[in-house]
Amino acid sequence: MKKQLASSLAVAFSAALLWSCNQSDPAPKGDYVSGVFVSNEGNFQQNNGAVSFFPRERTTADLDIFAAANGTDLKGGVQDYTASEKQGIILVDNSAAGQDRVQFVERYTFRDEGTIGAPDIENPREVAIAGSKAYVSCWGTNADQKYSTGYIAVIDLTTKKVTKKINVANGPENLVYNNGKLYVGTTQWGAGNSLAIINTTSDEATSPISTPGIANPVGIDANGKLWVSAGDKVLRINTESNATEATMTIATGGTKAVGNFAFSNDLKSIFFVLSWFDDAFKEHGATYKFSISDTQIAVGTPLIPRHFSGLAVDPSQGLLYGAVSPSYTQAGYAVRYRTDGSVVDSIKVGVIPSGFFFQ
Repeated sequence: MKKQLASSLAVAFSAALLWSCNQSDPAPKGDYVSGVFVSNEGNFQQNNGAVSFFPRERTTADLDIFAAANGTDLKGGVQDYTASEKQGIILVDNSAAGQDRVQFVERYTFRDEGTIGAPDIENPREVAIAGSKAYVSCWGTNADQKYSTGYIAVIDLTTKKVTKKINVANGPENLVYNNGKLYVGTTQWGAGNSLAIINTTSDEATSPISTPGIANPVGIDANGKLWVSAGDKVLRINTESNATEATMTIATGGTKAVGNFAFSNDLKSIFFVLSWFDDAFKEHGATYKFSISDTQIAVGTPLIPRHFSGLAVDPSQGLLYGAVSPSYTQAGYAVRYRTDGSVVDSIKVGVIPSGFFFQ
């Protein structure tokens, strides 16, 4: 009888605890709780960028979910999208001076939750979140077209205000956050061969890492090492000492551009794109893969014989997503592949898709 009573009490306590948890932490509500978000840059002169969305089990996308939720479009190109615990953050780049902004939305409904505009945000490129702060790489006004006015805007996500601008010239681009450090890459049109590092506790730039080409961080691998793209080189860097442990060359033939790196979901393989333009300015290319344990990168046989304007791996399913942009005016596609390069399907999205966010 005592055992039955104890068991009954335990069940009752567990039920009460579960009820309490459900009451304090209800499931999120909205049309965009789980699925894939696609950043579509749009045509720069037409300012018709958008964020598309589709659940993983669907093969059609909602093409402009900000307009659907708010009755108006973003009025600019979309450079990046990411989300904190409750907020979505869209980087909007307008062709008109002074019209760029960070657009906040409620994460699951995409309803407008305010903006930060010029002069705090000028030519935003990429956003990374560290705790209660967001870091946005910005080219600045860039009036001289020399990328000498770049900075990182530090945003307090509670107040939605820029608390600091950290000077990072040469056109800051890609961002990777890891263990109190923000690694900052540089646009391919900038100058200087180094990877900037920001201490996210003090929000101060520390000593950069010298690189053999224009640097952009790729990510942190399964062993806690930082991978960096630098021209036609790929570097593996020790995050404790900042020492370069390995350097591998990607054969470009002097005419191909390396870009759009992405890690596999186990963080043991890296995908990338080699692309080039023909005499008619039509872009060509192919997608390759190498292991973090490789000592050289082979580009003889591509994993996928086509180039992409964006590349990412869904961490929950492990599928490789390639962004296809037929032109600067046509709708693009998100094409899903297995990691062996076999195609799964394709989904029509917005104009010039370039980034993915998985939720």
